[in-house]
Amino acid sequence: MKVLSVFLLSFVFMVQSYAQATANTNTTVKATDTIINFDGRKITLPEVMVRNNFDFKKLLLQIQEDTTFYKAFRNLRVLGFSSYNDIKMLDKNNSVKASLFSKTIQHRLHGCRTMDVLEESTTGDFYDRKHRYNYLTPELYASLFFTKGSVCGENNIVKGHVVSTSAKSGIDKHKEQLKMLFFNPGKKIPGIPFIGDKLDLYDQHAQKLYDYKLDIQEYNGQLCYVFSIKPKEDLGFFKRDDIVVDDMTTRFDMKNFEVLSRSYSLSYKAGVYDFDVSMDVEMMHFDGLLVPRVLRYKGNWDVVFKKRERGIFTATLFNFQKEKP
Repeated sequence: MKVLSVFLLSFVFMVQSYAQATANTNTTVKATDTIINFDGRKITLPEVMVRNNFDFKKLLLQIQEDTTFYKAFRNLRVLGFSSYNDIKMLDKNNSVKASLFSKTIQHRLHGCRTMDVLEESTTGDFYDRKHRYNYLTPELYASLFFTKGSVCGENNIVKGHVVSTSAKSGIDKHKEQLKMLFFNPGKKIPGIPFIGDKLDLYDQHAQKLYDYKLDIQEYNGQLCYVFSIKPKEDLGFFKRDDIVVDDMTTRFDMKNFEVLSRSYSLSYKAGVYDFDVSMDVEMMHFDGLLVPRVLRYKGNWDVVFKKRERGIFTATLFNFQKEKP
């Protein structure tokens, strides 16, 4: 609470300066950027932060250790909600070869969650004869947003709960790795050949490859922090081979540092696989809880012994409800 109070006092001066800089104009006036050194990384800051002696170091540590993004998805385990689910699998010409569109509703009652499919339509070979998914992309989607049967005893506590690949193998291990990549972009992921270490955006090696920038922008009618990580423009051929994250941009609430939105794109080519994926997530609040509102995904990837998958999906969540006592 003491740290939050210090931040809030700094916000007042910062917002005032920002408002003065952008007043009486139809376009945003951008202050001169300042480059500072933080934990070995060169980070670009708007001058307004430096001029008002804002404690940006604490903010950067908060960003690096953020758990609110993961917490928002954990909150889905303790709420009821409706969802429009739109999944398309594409061929090499980007034409739709299989698809699913459905409306589902998750119920939360007596400490358990269940799901009803209100409507569903599919095309192509989306399912096999046993009504199993023919593709890994919808399997990942289902693990995030669909409930099979009745699942009980869950909570939304993040502390002490870590997504891990231990004790998992095969497809289950791959799905956990994808979840780690999804919930903790920029963190090292064990067990992925060639790129596990290259996903860490905060180690000493990454400092030579990426530019880090902290800014203040308007988002949905409110000012927010925007933290972006992008590859340096002057990298040589061999250093470019170390790049996995092409862009990661996160917007944070200036009052409580919760993630308002996050977008990122990743790509890599190795001898046994390649991928090019992008993700965009928008958040909202329901009864004091941060929850995902819209999630958009586009991916093209190929793994040895597996067929190449090109897929896009959009999840639209609404009508959230708390469990009735």
